[in-house]
Amino acid sequence: MSTYTVADYLLDRLAESGVRHLFGVPGDFTLAFLDHVERHPLIEWVGCANELGAGYAADGYARMHGLGALSTTFGVGELSAISAVAGSYAEHVPVLHVVGAPTTAVQAAGRASHHSLGDGDFGHFARMTAEVTAAQEVLSATDATVQIDRVLTVVRHRRLPGYLLIPADVSEAPAEPPAAPLPAADVVTDPGVLARFRDAIAARLEVADSAAVLADILVARLGAESALHHVLAHGLPHASLLWGRRVVDETAPGYLGSYLGAASAPGVREGIENADLLVMAGVQFTDLTSGFFSQHIDPARTVDIRGEHARIGDDDFRPLAMSDALDAVAAVLETHRDRFRLDVTPSAPIPREPLEAGTPLSQSALWHEVAAFLRDGDTVLADQGTSFYGMAGERLPHGVVFGGQPLWAAIGFTLPAILGAALARPERRPVLLIGDGAAQLTIAELGTLVRHGIPAVIVVVDNAGYTVERVIHGLHEQYNDIATWDWTALLAAMDPTGTSTGVRVDTVGALSDALATARTATGLTLVQAVVPSDDVPPVLADLAAAAASANRRS
Repeated sequence: MSTYTVADYLLDRLAESGVRHLFGVPGDFTLAFLDHVERHPLIEWVGCANELGAGYAADGYARMHGLGALSTTFGVGELSAISAVAGSYAEHVPVLHVVGAPTTAVQAAGRASHHSLGDGDFGHFARMTAEVTAAQEVLSATDATVQIDRVLTVVRHRRLPGYLLIPADVSEAPAEPPAAPLPAADVVTDPGVLARFRDAIAARLEVADSAAVLADILVARLGAESALHHVLAHGLPHASLLWGRRVVDETAPGYLGSYLGAASAPGVREGIENADLLVMAGVQFTDLTSGFFSQHIDPARTVDIRGEHARIGDDDFRPLAMSDALDAVAAVLETHRDRFRLDVTPSAPIPREPLEAGTPLSQSALWHEVAAFLRDGDTVLADQGTSFYGMAGERLPHGVVFGGQPLWAAIGFTLPAILGAALARPERRPVLLIGDGAAQLTIAELGTLVRHGIPAVIVVVDNAGYTVERVIHGLHEQYNDIATWDWTALLAAMDPTGTSTGVRVDTVGALSDALATARTATGLTLVQAVVPSDDVPPVLADLAAAAASANRRS
């Protein structure tokens, strides 16, 4: 019987946490570890084209599955992935980064090993990574299992990335299998704090003539969606930030729309900013989701519920878990029955006149057709720029999962991320919306999508360059241009078997037909949607003007 090793222990702990796919790129310091992956009954290796793409794929997996895992080699590999790990840290996504390193003997001797800086210091990269991970360990043969458990526990409980450096010999060192499950998260809420919070909410609602809810991404990251829905079941008018779309039901009567500060629709802004009592659940304002901090929200009229505490005016309630705080709000609302219910959505979308099939594509028509194509059960990732903000004005079916990366805002993120999201939730149809400039950054992972048979629908917005940058600064400058690609020919090159379909469209009718065909396709479909280079979605135009103004300030 083969010896049970540290590598086996790590993989068993990942499997216990629900991980079924490990993303990465092989390197000589990781090859023996990958032998254990290949033999593991529950975890599948997903080889990517490069480490950055693997990091993005692990992030997309974690967003849909709760935890993602990434394997790279020491130095060159881990630094290639560090931008992806930093994005996971910024956006509260739990990803474990496993790095295969030279043996302990090589490191102790200070030899000029390949992938190192040649100075005998093998700690450079671990120190770099410490800035963008919540927990780190360099594994030793004597304490490896304890170190693995510590990092994984922090990653799972704090919903942030972690880092494990495994010297090649430590990976093969003998270990004992886990004797007990990883510890459950500690109970956060203090009962006395919860009681005080409930009383304070009751007092505020008693004198309020109106109440509303503003929700954002941390509700989803901290698993508080069910508690939020209990609050919204009382019919309060509500909105979400673009970062937190889909934490609320956009088809519900009380849904006002997306709140973007001064760039919001008038009905959304009025409903949120003028409420006597505004419950903010998991809200984190960023420049790109608040119209560059143009929100006008009075803290004195706000209940701000965060991850482990809440504020009502000047009063701070901690420790108090978000789910418990929202449940308290729902319980108090029960006593008010329907006093704050909104039965008619004041900002309901105005029906649009159908366009002739031969009408040239515009940004407005493109996103309207895409929104009409979406169905319950779709997973939609929209890349930063025209795709993410073009969808801002569209309502989505309740069963659609919608995501992007508006804080870290790395263009190209979503193409590898849709790979991870699709493998995490194979029962959902993956839909990717991405600009041509963004797609060029990570297009190598298109081949990985094809290789794994992902039936994604990919809409590449072909507008000849970095349009979002053009409207911020440099409308006609050369630095905002990109190389012209034939995207359908590129797909054919990456899929010589011909199981995928590529189509170029430049009219409303052609786009509608291509999407209808993609809905029933069993393979990947890439739609190259050609729109004018100077056409910009209205929300993005407003944000770009605010960005240009902010960048000019001293």
